[in-house]
Amino acid sequence: MENGGGKGDVPNDANEHCPGTQSEEAGKADACAGCPNQQICATAPKGPDPDVVAIVERLATVKHKLLVLSGKGGVGKSTFSAQLSFALAEMDHQVGLLDIDICGPSIPKMLGLEGQDIHQSNLGWSPVYVESNLGVMSIGFMLPNPDDAVIWRGPRKNGLIKQFLKDVDWGEIDYLVVDAPPGTSDEHISIVQYLQATGIDGAIIVTTPQQVSLIDVRKEINFCKKVGVPVLGVVENMSGLRQPLSDLSFVKPGEAGETDATEWALNYIKEKAPELLSVMACSEVFDSSKGGAEKMCREMGVPFLGKVPMDPQLCKAAEEGRSCFSDQKCGASAPALQSIVKKLIKTG
Repeated sequence: MENGGGKGDVPNDANEHCPGTQSEEAGKADACAGCPNQQICATAPKGPDPDVVAIVERLATVKHKLLVLSGKGGVGKSTFSAQLSFALAEMDHQVGLLDIDICGPSIPKMLGLEGQDIHQSNLGWSPVYVESNLGVMSIGFMLPNPDDAVIWRGPRKNGLIKQFLKDVDWGEIDYLVVDAPPGTSDEHISIVQYLQATGIDGAIIVTTPQQVSLIDVRKEINFCKKVGVPVLGVVENMSGLRQPLSDLSFVKPGEAGETDATEWALNYIKEKAPELLSVMACSEVFDSSKGGAEKMCREMGVPFLGKVPMDPQLCKAAEEGRSCFSDQKCGASAPALQSIVKKLIKTG
């Protein structure tokens, strides 16, 4: 496995946040201080990275490239990436899903592909397929043990991202969905640098309504603006809990603690008001009084794609590695996700 050394853009022994040997900042940036390659990088002639040429050639058969970002972890970015890929595939598009969250690869689990192996041919690495029109690539397929931690510095992670882009044989596909790690780090700079050469459609940013999440999303939007990546829109995930009343559990508080009252409560409702069993129970888990992602999008001049409610059935679908669109129980989240996907297709 290449890790960015040799002919790559980032040497093996480079400092963290290395700008790359072909960058105009090579040997001059603050990150270069103390690097053993600083003098060489500062004086070496700059030329086109041969790997970028290889990436452009490899991705020439990919029509649309979508980058899925989040300001922080735990907001449902990978769940959204997985369900977006399922949705596009169920619309008869040819889809690839690339997981570049090197230290936290959850995509194999969410696509039901745990334990699968990558196969190599004379054309390159073959994606692992969920369906004939949905292929997946992740470092998760390379780990001997799924519990193994990936403890890599920036240059090695960047090297694997580059190798994914130039060596994976996607074939002719309509959409490549790239699930990035949270935040703005070396991996983001690398993926943007490489994808811009191939023509990236833009980024989708996933957040929750929490102000602590929106603070980081503002930084993510500014990152996209600085590096020239169009923001296709922001998705507000976990936008209130939506669950059928009949699926709720009930407890009765007492001096000795809580006791389960689910059977009693549901029987009472069936007897006194059975029509309530088809009603959705709603709860605003996060404070929405400040306008959430929709208000932030207006302030920052970026599209708002929509809200996806917190749906236990969607969480279950992700845990079981399946599409929420084929499950009628995902009545709250599936229509919201489908609406967002349709907006993205129109944008593209």
